[in-house]
Amino acid sequence: MADADGIIRVLIIDDSAVVRQTLSEILESDTLIEVVGTASDPYRAVEKLRTVKPDVITLDVEMPRMDGLTFLRKLMAQAPIPVVICSSLTGAGTDTQIRALEYGAVDIITKPVLGTRQFLEESRMRILDAVKGAARARIRRQKSVSAPTVVQRALQSTQSLSETTEKVIAIGASTGGTEAIRILLSSLPEDCPGILIVQHMPEGFTRSFAERLNTLCRINVKEAEDGDSLLRGHALIAPGNRHMRLRRSGARYVVGLEDGPLVSRHRPSVNVLFRSVARYAGANAIGVILTGMGSDGSEGLLEMREAGAYTIGQDEDSSVVYGMPREAWAQGAVVVQAGLSELPALVMRMSNASALTPTKNRT
Repeated sequence: MADADGIIRVLIIDDSAVVRQTLSEILESDTLIEVVGTASDPYRAVEKLRTVKPDVITLDVEMPRMDGLTFLRKLMAQAPIPVVICSSLTGAGTDTQIRALEYGAVDIITKPVLGTRQFLEESRMRILDAVKGAARARIRRQKSVSAPTVVQRALQSTQSLSETTEKVIAIGASTGGTEAIRILLSSLPEDCPGILIVQHMPEGFTRSFAERLNTLCRINVKEAEDGDSLLRGHALIAPGNRHMRLRRSGARYVVGLEDGPLVSRHRPSVNVLFRSVARYAGANAIGVILTGMGSDGSEGLLEMREAGAYTIGQDEDSSVVYGMPREAWAQGAVVVQAGLSELPALVMRMSNASALTPTKNRT
């Protein structure tokens, strides 16, 4: 959390001098951020932490002497500080970086590299947003939801995909969302309605995130591909750097992926997904907006509610960053707010309802 002066103090840990310098320049281009130190490995970082108190740490995973994952686990056990993983795009290492989120890191960014002016500006924006989001994060251990039997009781019937009443669950999340999504999806039954997810995450990491979830959940989870059908018991996660939209093909729901400009400062954007769900699923949809920095998703969720969907926002107490859910609530896009432990049963209860109509009751 930033000090009273509003300045976010950052410690950079990376074995590359070039990355340390580049990150420092990007972060200090924002007047609300101050780099209070850099370290080439965790041992030097510990020495820095004796004299400085950062609000956020950016951490590389692969470093000499001690790897970033080991340092992260020690830090979270002894003196928790919001950590943003800063990594290069290497397919072989993405699983380790996804595990870092399970160990307490709040976000992942990719190391800045040379590219077009647009690419560099988007990279800068992503880095600054991630650090600002981390500064607002409440670092704590999340309790796993252990109530699959409650969810099973909420499920009373299944329906054929050919019926027009087939439900769609659309989920949007950002900072802190990877753990919230894991807790929610791991408690859902294998015949739940099809799920579409936008989690703000860099290109190259969403596939590992989906594969990790697929090993932990009863439902099937995969990174979405253009033209994938949305089926019961399946969850599709939007690839990093691609927008995802719901479409209809006869009686089937399918997804389309596309490039294009940032929407609400993001690609993929929750607003893009939610608006398409409002259009093609209408009252047969459940919208869920989870923890995250900013306002992405609030406008699309409002369109879903106006189209007859039942909309849910994660409550403040269980959110790592109560930004996106708060904005959606303030705009009247959310029917009900609920804690993370309550979400699985609530989602299943509403997906089993014969009709999903908006209500004036907001709790």
